[in-house]
Amino acid sequence: MHKVVAIVGRPNVGKSTLFNRIIGKKIAIVHHKSGVTRDRNYGEVEWNGKKFFLIDTGGFVPDSDEAFNRQIREQIKLAVNEADKIIFIVDGIAGLHPVDSEIVKVLRKNAGNKEIYLVVNKIDSENRDINTMDFFRLGLDEPYAVSAINGRNIADLLDKITHNINKDTDDEEESDTRPKFAIIGRPNSGKSSLVNALIKENRHIVSEIPGTTRDSIDSVLKYFKQEIVLIDTAGLIKKSKLRDAESLEFYSTVRTYRSIDRCDVVMLIVDSTILYQSTVKTPDLALSRMRLDKQDIKIIEDVATKRKGILVIFNKWDLIDRDSKTSELIIKKINEHLRSYEYLKFIFISALTKQRIHKVLKEAMKIYNERKKQIKTSELNEKILKRIMETPHPSVKGREIKINYITQIKTAPPVFAFFTNEPKLVTENYKRFLEKKIREFFGFTGVPVGMIFKKKN
Repeated sequence: MHKVVAIVGRPNVGKSTLFNRIIGKKIAIVHHKSGVTRDRNYGEVEWNGKKFFLIDTGGFVPDSDEAFNRQIREQIKLAVNEADKIIFIVDGIAGLHPVDSEIVKVLRKNAGNKEIYLVVNKIDSENRDINTMDFFRLGLDEPYAVSAINGRNIADLLDKITHNINKDTDDEEESDTRPKFAIIGRPNSGKSSLVNALIKENRHIVSEIPGTTRDSIDSVLKYFKQEIVLIDTAGLIKKSKLRDAESLEFYSTVRTYRSIDRCDVVMLIVDSTILYQSTVKTPDLALSRMRLDKQDIKIIEDVATKRKGILVIFNKWDLIDRDSKTSELIIKKINEHLRSYEYLKFIFISALTKQRIHKVLKEAMKIYNERKKQIKTSELNEKILKRIMETPHPSVKGREIKINYITQIKTAPPVFAFFTNEPKLVTENYKRFLEKKIREFFGFTGVPVGMIFKKKN
């Protein structure tokens, strides 16, 4: 699983500019006015084959000095709690500020043995390197002089940050071969209720282990002699202890992302009462208004990008005014809405009444096994090439496109290689046709399928 690196610092020192420079995209709103970045940002970074997860903690606008001191402490405690490494950024032009010293106190109290990189920003030339000397008084390691706006010394900083990060994946995560299921969903969708129901249903709890996401517990269950790790995304600091609601939402999103990164299969919990407006008198009207929430769709997109399996669980099904065809109509409606994700698997449960609870792990294990499935090359070519011959790729710019050979080059996630004379000309429509045929013959329900196209020898 990727390491998490958090950027902390007082407002207007260049946190968002540094975030944009490292990410490589202009995502954050950058402005000279303090506090203009209301929305915090996060994203995946790859540097020389090493990946980490970067979060920008800027965004709050204090309305008084007292509020400022309180909020900056809360923000930094949250960031330190979630992160593996911390970038502490200061302003090389303005010089050492009293708030910088306050931040160091908070870091010393909460960071433990985590690496802290003191970054002096706005040092855009060697002539300004002397400006870093003042920051030695903070008592941290030697400061890094950078310019986020023009990229000066950013490469050296990234080399240092990634010096002890393994390429592609962590050995510790790689060595744990147990199926890992992440339970994810919007607040009040029933995540905790489902975890409790599953634990009670499968009473052979092996152990509780500290989760890589802070303050959460991974439950390890025995399911037909197979150990399964349940990753619960609950466990964030209570609202009563944190006045900034935006921070809660932001770090919940960060934890969701990390949980997706850790798992094999995502269990996306959807509140059926919100999805299907049962209070509407006419069922047809209720169905026509039915849409997955944007946050749920974003999770599905992230899961597909990460090539993880996904099981969509409609919870609170006992509260829906329904008939025998309601679930089929909902699935049909969602498939029409999300045409790119027709491979999704759906089940309808009630964590409260235990309705169909026994099917949750059963279906998740099916998806887990589908994700690991290996198809014989001979079988692939026998079945798929026949369909390709029946429906060949249309000519592109007068060029005939031939696919001669297919093989599965990877499992968990499954990836198929197609060897063709013109790999760059294969259209998106034809790729969807090929994926449809793979699923038609070999399944892979609930699993994203990867396809690459190579030049034949």
